[in-house]
Amino acid sequence: MKILKSILLAAAAVLVASSCSGSEPVYYKVEVVAEYPHDTESYTQGLFFEGGQMYESTGLKGKSTFRRVDIETGEALSRMDFDRKYFVEGSVILDGNLYILTWESRVAFIYDAATLEYRSTWKYPREGWGLTTDGKQLIASDGSATLYFMDGEFALKRKLNVTLDGRPVRYLNELEWIDGRIWANVYTTDQIVIINPRDGKVEGIIDCTGLLPRSLRTIETDVLNGIAFDPQNGNIYLTGKNWPRLYQVRLKKMKS
Repeated sequence: MKILKSILLAAAAVLVASSCSGSEPVYYKVEVVAEYPHDTESYTQGLFFEGGQMYESTGLKGKSTFRRVDIETGEALSRMDFDRKYFVEGSVILDGNLYILTWESRVAFIYDAATLEYRSTWKYPREGWGLTTDGKQLIASDGSATLYFMDGEFALKRKLNVTLDGRPVRYLNELEWIDGRIWANVYTTDQIVIINPRDGKVEGIIDCTGLLPRSLRTIETDVLNGIAFDPQNGNIYLTGKNWPRLYQVRLKKMKS
């Protein structure tokens, strides 16, 4: 309980830390453009598009998968199931390779992006959480306030400390590269931060409170976690762990 309390307190600080900043972030709400079915058995860890196709990695030991998903139905067009000892986390495609992280096992997997054939297993030096790419390198989170930029063999190129009003923004989780910025959800909250990849400063805060209505929640419904950007049409999609819906959204700037 103490750990959860510290997570919630740190996450809440995201919303108030900029009150004395000279360059405050922009605050947004989300508006739903469209909604689609989402598999309530999908404990979403990673979500992304490649070539107009949506992909999703899901976690929990004994239930971890990687899926090619039909966005209209929420059904898996194909899927890989992982050994029950692995808790799968973030995933992304870069240079023809599919990269998949695991949480505490300290290993990462590489597959052929076109065929999903296994290529290799790598030692990974930290907990795996979120994963995205700027098209040149991998960008990963580990639940701290630090993002890690790596090459295709997981060699560290640089670290980026994420801050809001000079304070670290911890519990960065699922990541997505959108229009030159890194979007990251703050674990256990309904908040997404927009990060400048050059200096790590939070430039925007997105409030997703109420995105999934109470009427659709069950005892199995978990937190917001899943950000996907389709560069072919500019659409942005959000979902959560075991959520019954995937939402296409747009941002609405909140009045100051």
